[in-house]
Amino acid sequence: MFSLRVRPSRRDWLRLSAAGAVGVSQSGWLGALADDAARAPKKHKSVILLWMNGGPATIDLWDLKPGHDNGGPFREAATAAPGLKISEHLPKLAKLGKELAVVRSMATREGDHQRARVVGLTGYTPQGAIQFPALGALVAHEFDDPKADLPGFVAVGGRSDVGGGFLGPRFAPFVVGGERERGGPANADLRVADLDPPAGLGTEAQVKRLDLLAGLEKDFAPGKAHPVAETMRAATDRAVRLMRPEAAAAFRLEDETPQVRDAYGRGLFGQGCLLARRLVERGVPFVEVTLDGWDTHQNNFDRVKALSATLDTGFSALLADLKDRGLLDSTLVVCQGEFGRTPKINGQTGRDHWPASWAVALAGAGVKGGQAVGKTSKDGTQVESDPTRTADLVATVMKAVGLDPMKQNMSNVSRPIRLADPSGKPIKELL
Repeated sequence: MFSLRVRPSRRDWLRLSAAGAVGVSQSGWLGALADDAARAPKKHKSVILLWMNGGPATIDLWDLKPGHDNGGPFREAATAAPGLKISEHLPKLAKLGKELAVVRSMATREGDHQRARVVGLTGYTPQGAIQFPALGALVAHEFDDPKADLPGFVAVGGRSDVGGGFLGPRFAPFVVGGERERGGPANADLRVADLDPPAGLGTEAQVKRLDLLAGLEKDFAPGKAHPVAETMRAATDRAVRLMRPEAAAAFRLEDETPQVRDAYGRGLFGQGCLLARRLVERGVPFVEVTLDGWDTHQNNFDRVKALSATLDTGFSALLADLKDRGLLDSTLVVCQGEFGRTPKINGQTGRDHWPASWAVALAGAGVKGGQAVGKTSKDGTQVESDPTRTADLVATVMKAVGLDPMKQNMSNVSRPIRLADPSGKPIKELL
C-alpha cells in the first residue's frame, strides 16, 4: 500500500492547482502515470490481455474446419507465416502472421461463464475461502515499484470479476471505460473522470483538506489492518498521484493523430488497445482490454463476423504499433476468452459453451510466432495433440515476461500459493 508520506509537497499542490488538476473524487479506483515514466527505461516486460468476454467461437477464428459440417460458412485464409491459416475475417492479422502463435489445443473443464472467467483470469479453480488474485494483479505485484505513480494493473472496458484477491486492494485493477449512457454504446472516451477541481474551492483550502485527512489517518491507521481502512488509504494515495497533469495526459487519446486513432478503430475496444500501448510505453506491467459479445448461442456467424472486424482492427494495429516503437519484444499480447464454443452448430445457427477444445493467440515478448501449437480433430470436438490447460497458459505467460511460475505468495488463509498452479507447465514450443 502506498504510504501517505509520499504525498506531493505544498509546492506540488500549488503547481497542480495552477494546471487545473487538483480536484479529484474517490468515487472509484484512482491511479496515475508519472510525468517522467514515458522517458524512463523499461525495467520489466509487460502483458496486454485482450479478453474476449463470453467465450469466443475459436473454431471460427483460429482453428477452422473447412469441408466439415461443423465448420460453418467461413473460409480459411493464408497468413504471412507459411502453413498458418486463420479466418478470412481477420485479414489484417493475417499480414502479421509471423508474429502470431496460435495454441489450438486448449482443453479445460469449466463451462459456466463465471467459474470459467475466474479460472481464465487467475489460473486457479475456485477453492473455498481462498481469494485468488487476477493474473494482472500477480504481474503487477511482481513488478511493483513503490515509487511508481502508475497503477500496475489497468482494466479497460469495465470488467471487475476478479481483483487483487489476497494481494490486497493496491493490486486490484484500475478500471477505465465501459460506462454507458441511457442504454447507448459503451463510452470510448477513456480519460479518467473527476480530475477537475471543485467549483469555488481554492488551492489553500484543498491543501488544508489533505492535511486534515492525513492527520485523521495518522491517529486512526496505526495497528489497523481492516480491508476497508486499507482500501481507503490506497485510494487516497493513488488519488494524490493522479493529480499531476502529466499523469492524466496518458489517458488523453486526442493527443494521438487522427490517423493513429482511426487505425485502431474508434470503438471502445480499438481505443482500449491504443490506451494499452500508451500505458505499457510508460511502464504499466499489465493492461487488460475487454471485447464483449462473444456469447453467440444464436446467429453465431453474423455476430462473429462483426466481432472479428473489431478484433482484427484493434489487435493488428496494436501489434504493428508495438513493433514500430520497439515495444513488441518487451510486451506479451494474449488474446483469449473463458472457453470456446461447440463445434456442432445448434438449431438457432449458434454455438454453445465448449471448454473441451478451443484456441488462444499470443504474440510478442520473445514468443515464437508464425506457428500453431497443438491440433484438434477434423470435427473440432477434441484435442488430438499437445493438450493445454489454463495452468499451462499462465505458466507460459509468467515465463515469457521473466517471472518464476513457481514463486509463492502467502494467501488470505495463510497458505502459500504459487503464481501458477504447480501442475502448470510452460508451453515449450512458444519459448
